[in-house]
Amino acid sequence: MLKTNENKLIEFLLQCRPGPPRTTGNWGVDHHGKPFMLPSIGGITLNVSVGDSAFGWAGDHIEPGVSCTANTLKPFDHPNVSLQVYSCVGNKAKVISGNAKGAVGYVIGHHGGSEHVIVEFPRKVKEKLSYNDNIIIYARGQGLELIDYPEIMIYNLAPDLLKKMKIRESGKRKLLVPVTTLVPPACMGSGLGSPHVAKGDYDIMSSDPGIVKKYKLDRIKFGDYVALMDQDNRYGRAYRRGAVTIGVVVHSDCLRAGHGPGVTTVMTCKTSLIEPVINSRANIANLLKIGTADGKK
Repeated sequence: MLKTNENKLIEFLLQCRPGPPRTTGNWGVDHHGKPFMLPSIGGITLNVSVGDSAFGWAGDHIEPGVSCTANTLKPFDHPNVSLQVYSCVGNKAKVISGNAKGAVGYVIGHHGGSEHVIVEFPRKVKEKLSYNDNIIIYARGQGLELIDYPEIMIYNLAPDLLKKMKIRESGKRKLLVPVTTLVPPACMGSGLGSPHVAKGDYDIMSSDPGIVKKYKLDRIKFGDYVALMDQDNRYGRAYRRGAVTIGVVVHSDCLRAGHGPGVTTVMTCKTSLIEPVINSRANIANLLKIGTADGKK
């Protein structure tokens, strides 16, 4: 088992509410120059869950589950920034008001374009929620370290979920990390250049059909662990030859130029100490038994 500093981590109670779906009220324009008017960011999304395909929806930047915010009027201000930074993939969430009071879900990541934390709940729970209901997140994970691998940095990952990831150590002092997909560096788009990865996400561009087919990007699902090759996310999002970053897919494919399925970073290294291993079941739906686990709702 990997040695960590889990016993030193701080656990916060964070409070948020479902954030209503967003729209500018104007036409969007896709990367072909074609206008569109489709569902997009935010909302209590009843029919889309972690484990479902991130492609093929009649929408743009669709967030599965429940998109949560601590401040709908000032999403880039306190306390919403704290909600983003301290909520980690795999943290437990609990509804504390309304008809769904007592229901439990899990954080699957955060989306920078909306400043939402995305929480997975079963559909029967989502149908009972309102946009006035309060949700508590048991936030724990920021500051997590691998004692024997100080070169590998962990962000946005609950320690309990790390233990479920089936990471193995190799004789070459590498970590073998299960992922569904290897993403080439040329595909990384919106979000590059951000100063840190403790909130938000960045996108796997899907505008080149040839690249999508070659790397099987259209098979990506919400909640997949993916390997972003030649991506160094230690102190921001940047290209570095030989670096490897592991992330979780948090929003759907997109129509806009420079965008595609969004990824929340959970593990990164400037060298190849992280070795991705292809495993079609490397999805948090399967690890946490939530959403569309093993292809079944």
